[in-house]
Amino acid sequence: MYAPRTTPWPLVALFTAGYLAPYLLPTTVGRLERGLDLTPTQAGGVGSLLLLSSATAGFLLASRVERTGARTLARLGLVLAAVGYGGAALTTSVPAVVAGAVVGGFGSGTATTVAATRIAAEKDPHRASALGLLSVSALAGGVYLTVPHLPGHGLTLAAIALTALAVWPLTARLPGGTVGAAGTARPSGTAGSAAVGSAEADGSDAGRLPYRRSGMVLAGAMLLWSLAQNALWGVSGRIGVGQAHLSEPTVGVVFAVALGAGLLGVLGAGALGSRLGRALPIGGGTVVIAGCIALSASATGLGSFAFGEIAWNTFYPVVLSYLIGLAASLDARGRWAVLVGSASSLGTAAGPLTGSVLSAQAGFPVMGAVLAVGLLLVAVPMTGVALHAGGRALLPGAVRRRGGHAAAVVAATTGTPSGAVPEVGAPEQSVVEIPLDAAAVPARGAYDTAAATRAPGGV
Repeated sequence: MYAPRTTPWPLVALFTAGYLAPYLLPTTVGRLERGLDLTPTQAGGVGSLLLLSSATAGFLLASRVERTGARTLARLGLVLAAVGYGGAALTTSVPAVVAGAVVGGFGSGTATTVAATRIAAEKDPHRASALGLLSVSALAGGVYLTVPHLPGHGLTLAAIALTALAVWPLTARLPGGTVGAAGTARPSGTAGSAAVGSAEADGSDAGRLPYRRSGMVLAGAMLLWSLAQNALWGVSGRIGVGQAHLSEPTVGVVFAVALGAGLLGVLGAGALGSRLGRALPIGGGTVVIAGCIALSASATGLGSFAFGEIAWNTFYPVVLSYLIGLAASLDARGRWAVLVGSASSLGTAAGPLTGSVLSAQAGFPVMGAVLAVGLLLVAVPMTGVALHAGGRALLPGAVRRRGGHAAAVVAATTGTPSGAVPEVGAPEQSVVEIPLDAAAVPARGAYDTAAATRAPGGV
């Protein structure tokens, strides 16, 4: 009997608190522009500063989660998010709003860093990240249905602050940092032990990253991928109101439906799992996203705008969940997951300002075409990394040395969960031959036939 998989709800909640700010970016930028009388470029710049601060937290804290402790850093991040976003929501002073957005962004980045590191230590990081995307999409959809009917520039910022406060009690279930014999802080708890054990098994340590070339290529590609996504996302509200001639409540409904479609996409990705590997969902999904971005940016009415946004938001979280899983698979200690996520956050940070500048200089349709071409180009290296280092789950009955896990031998006969079977991209394990001096065991008189329906050791 295999123990049932437990859902890491504290990590899912922390993931939601960290990712909510980017998901609410269009309405946040739009509200700042109208509520504080800012120009589109100025409002986009505030959004970029928020996300840049979030990315900075990831780069600074990527190697400190184990040493400091997930619980401590998570609580610090949630406090900064609550104070920063809450303060920005309660004032109309532009410098104070900018400062609050920067502080809150650092808090969001800290929460995301802890969540990414711990999710990478899970037995099934793709499932955990998919649940996180499911949660943040549902919450953001609810905000988009509510905020357009209420006045004020800081409602979305207040929603992020309240989410951080609501997640705080769940941090008690996160591990704290404990100092090992060698003086290196190691996390307590099952997931942390699994991460350390996996790192020791593949020969990596705190000073050396596995898959360095693949990780760097993935990080660079993710920066550009996220920049293209958020360049459109940051100005989507303006496209709907200014170019498609829709009211703000109507645009809010479109965004809510789009995020609801994203829920279906995440559920589909979770159900699909690793059946198609990672290369096809990442490469093919990015091509589809490029077409959706071009359509949405050139929309002139409700039909084309809604179709582009809904289709885009259906595929975006699917591809993102596979990219998160790919980054997590490169290093069981979660370092590539955090570094790639931070590179993605840099692209996310540059997105709103890039979209504002491109649309102001060339118009929304040209901006969409440029972003679509960029996505088509960046899909190539991401797919290459997925093929080279991501691997795919072993097929039933396949026995391979690569991965070195005994579960691969019996995966087809004992109902072993797919998460327990190593992937082709797992680090190579050395095979050691041990000579035996003892006398051979006498041969048995009769042997039964092997049956695929029998468990090992069964009578």
